[in-house]
Amino acid sequence: MRSSPLPRMSRRGRVTLGVLAGVFVLFTLLGWGVQAWTDWLWFQEVRYTQVFSGVLLTRLFLFLAVGFGLALFVGGNLWLAYRLRPMLRPHSLEQATLERYRMLVSPRIGTWISLTAAVLGLFAGLSAQGRWNQWLLFRNGGSFGVKDPEFGVDVGFYVFQLPFLRYLLGVAFTAVVLALLGALAAHYVFGGVRLQGVGDRMTNAARAHLSTLVAVFVLLKAVAYVLDRRALLLEANEGTKLYGAGYADVNALLPAKEILAWISVVVAIAIIVFSNAVMRNLVWPGISLALLGVSAVAIGGIYPWAVQTFEVKPSARDKEARYIERSITATRAAFGLADAKTTGYAASNLRPPATLASDTAVVPNVRLLDPQLVSETYTQLQQVRGFYDFGPKLDIDRYSVANKTSDYVVGVREINYNELTDQQSNWINKHTVYTHGYGLVAAPANQVVCGGQPYFVSGFLGEKAQEACSSQAEQIPASQPRIYYGERMGPNDYAIVGQAEQGRHAEFDRPTPTTGGEQYYTYTGEGGVEIGSFTRRLLYAIKEQESNFLLSEAVNDNSRLLYVRNPRDRVEKVAPFLTLDGDPYPAVVGGRVQWIIDGYTTAATYPYAERINLQTETADELTNRGTFQLARENVNYMRNSVKATVDAYDGTVRLYEFDEGDPVLKAWNKAFGGDLVLPKTAIPAELAEHFRYPADMFKVQRNLLTRFHVTDPGDFYSGQDFWQVPNVPDAPDSGQKQPPYYLFTQFPGQQQPRFQLTAAVTPNGRQNLAALISGSYVDGRPQLEVLELPDQTRVSGPVQVHQQMTNNANIRQQLNLLSSNQAKVQYGNLLSLPFGDGMLYVEPVYVKSNQQDAYPLLQKVLLSYGDGGSYVVLADNITDGIKQLVDQGKRAAPNTPPPADDTPPPPGDTDPPLTGELAAAAERVQSAIVEVKAAQASGDFERYGRALKALDEAMTAFQQAQRAAGPGGGASPAPSGSPSGSPAPSPNA
Repeated sequence: MRSSPLPRMSRRGRVTLGVLAGVFVLFTLLGWGVQAWTDWLWFQEVRYTQVFSGVLLTRLFLFLAVGFGLALFVGGNLWLAYRLRPMLRPHSLEQATLERYRMLVSPRIGTWISLTAAVLGLFAGLSAQGRWNQWLLFRNGGSFGVKDPEFGVDVGFYVFQLPFLRYLLGVAFTAVVLALLGALAAHYVFGGVRLQGVGDRMTNAARAHLSTLVAVFVLLKAVAYVLDRRALLLEANEGTKLYGAGYADVNALLPAKEILAWISVVVAIAIIVFSNAVMRNLVWPGISLALLGVSAVAIGGIYPWAVQTFEVKPSARDKEARYIERSITATRAAFGLADAKTTGYAASNLRPPATLASDTAVVPNVRLLDPQLVSETYTQLQQVRGFYDFGPKLDIDRYSVANKTSDYVVGVREINYNELTDQQSNWINKHTVYTHGYGLVAAPANQVVCGGQPYFVSGFLGEKAQEACSSQAEQIPASQPRIYYGERMGPNDYAIVGQAEQGRHAEFDRPTPTTGGEQYYTYTGEGGVEIGSFTRRLLYAIKEQESNFLLSEAVNDNSRLLYVRNPRDRVEKVAPFLTLDGDPYPAVVGGRVQWIIDGYTTAATYPYAERINLQTETADELTNRGTFQLARENVNYMRNSVKATVDAYDGTVRLYEFDEGDPVLKAWNKAFGGDLVLPKTAIPAELAEHFRYPADMFKVQRNLLTRFHVTDPGDFYSGQDFWQVPNVPDAPDSGQKQPPYYLFTQFPGQQQPRFQLTAAVTPNGRQNLAALISGSYVDGRPQLEVLELPDQTRVSGPVQVHQQMTNNANIRQQLNLLSSNQAKVQYGNLLSLPFGDGMLYVEPVYVKSNQQDAYPLLQKVLLSYGDGGSYVVLADNITDGIKQLVDQGKRAAPNTPPPADDTPPPPGDTDPPLTGELAAAAERVQSAIVEVKAAQASGDFERYGRALKALDEAMTAFQQAQRAAGPGGGASPAPSGSPSGSPAPSPNA
């Protein structure tokens, strides 16, 4: 009887181990089963079960297909290695040592091979199921109707086919390597490969087996070279700092990869032939592999490097021009920039025109309320109960009231579960009593009352408003104002509703200011999952790990469970293939509050297009302040293809097609049965009136336009005309970008006021205004417009304008009076408004007391016209401010703007205006002077020192430009407005 080389486990030990393993598997399967079952019930509630089943079946298919395929391939090679073992082995110490392992493995060789293959297949399957999105696009993707400029292949191949093909190639490499290593180990254990002894070190069968696997690996490398040729159109081009194949790639690397593919095929054949038919050893196959490696380094590395270094770099502007043009064209197409309308705007008028006082398109619609600042005001004036909350930022929308369309600052009065008191936050109160918020509160964005408060027109808790500073009736009525789904809802904030018995309402509805009492309510909607049965209650008790589902009398036969209550989370669960905008917003549509969320389809394999990081490109001052931060996802194609809505009362989710020509959305819709997304024609007209240009999409387009507005390859390479997004005007040292802002206004060239998202950009490295970019909808289609100012414009940018306005002597004195130890000044959105062939700037000024529970009140409005420093006023309201600006313009001589402090210009100043490089140098000096004044006022020593150094450098550059201009080239020895010759006071002065 053969003795076992290892001691056997006792019967009790095996039973104990089996029980522990069974318990582990039971609880694991129970957790998965409960999660899957509750997910199915949730998808049933929202009527999107095709998404749940489609994703689940696709994951299961990939898990089985890839896992079984890899397991079969690796297991088959292990079994083949065992079958090819030599029956007779020469005696040696090595073989004697291996004999004990053969005795362990041989009796159960099938079990060992199956177990090894199963473990490897399990990990391969788990990895594969995560590629369900690539597989669905691979199966359902179509044509873009656009061909790449190098191979003439449809872009759909790169977006839909290439990612999954590269993944399959990676799986094939993994399978071959694992099979090769496993077969080598098996041949060694069973004597097919020997390190000691006389005769050949490898049997013919082992050599044939292993060499074939090596040949397959090399053939896969040939396939990789072929795919790499296509993938070159997606790689970064270091020479141009763009994406896509450049001159050296096309003329050196592409041919090199083709040559290497053919060499790989030849090497694979050589390995099989020389190893088994000619020389019957591994010398020549090894030489062939070495030659392949040398060829890869020489042909695929050294040669392209030499072309790039010695041919391209000396004349890169000309050599790369063709490929820069490809990148510009592809990027503008991939991000929707190709249809951007660019219009020149001279902005030559620096004096406020008289028409400002009588304007009806721009001035009356100037938005004074800042949705970030007045959120505290909404909370304090409309909160009523401490657990109501409007969030850190409100939203901007437009409504037609009394046949007049205006933009409104809107917010939803939601339940904030974190603000419940200890008494209120027990399980019964938190999940069955405080279940919903109440009302959409709105105020006109261009109007304040009662000493700087918003004029509330909707969202009242009673039938009529009792506040003297509010409308006496609902101007934006909602027949169902209750908010069961909102942005303040966390993942654990579920609600159990519909549990009324014998006419008793259990849910707190709202306080009634008119009577001082409280009203209660019972949910009557169709939202939520029914949990009346014992089985359902047990199911959710396990899911939430909460016994009250079974024990509490608050849960009865009529109960429904509402969960996944954040609108963005609901849409993300229904449409996991979408990237969602970070700023959902509410709107009253058909008498119900609807959350509107913009959905983007993205891709990362659009040839030659610029690749950006969504998280980086969409971050600004407002990120995580009432908006959601996007994931760190790299993309080079983006479309606002879906408008999604979530009903705030019953949670109904609808996906509407918005971009009818997006091939990516068509592929996803096809993947889930063809009716997942409703057609654009199904969008209700009232809902479409509240669609707005999405903020994150606009940020990406704005940032790209700072470079890709330049379409000439030579100019793009030099980068002289690039722009930049300015920092926050009132905190430029924070490094945070100025957010775009929504306005209902009319820009030059537009026939009537539009609701549009706007942003200002400045030249790269300078602070004067370069362009205004706006995004709006025209006839239901997105329209991106650029108002481009001349290169040497005197119009200041946002940061300059804010500094010039707040450092004006008279205005600074008034601002100091507003701020004290008991209050502080806060600045709202700085709006840049083109008007009368000039630029009007408006910046609201809020004052917030330091007392507890104080809120900001709009007290003043800063206005400026022209270059930002010549005409400046600080007024009580927009009407007075416009009147003062116009009066300043009338008092000034034509084409002679007065200084910012209203002192007359020095007599005899008849120097001609500066031009060219001299004007740019003078502008730099003026900017440096403004920064010195601002640093002086701030009391920041470090900033003051940097500002003085920058001023010294700017003055030196101006003097050099003046000398270069020659006699008559400069208008004056130094730019006006320079600091006085007396010693500058210290920041503490």
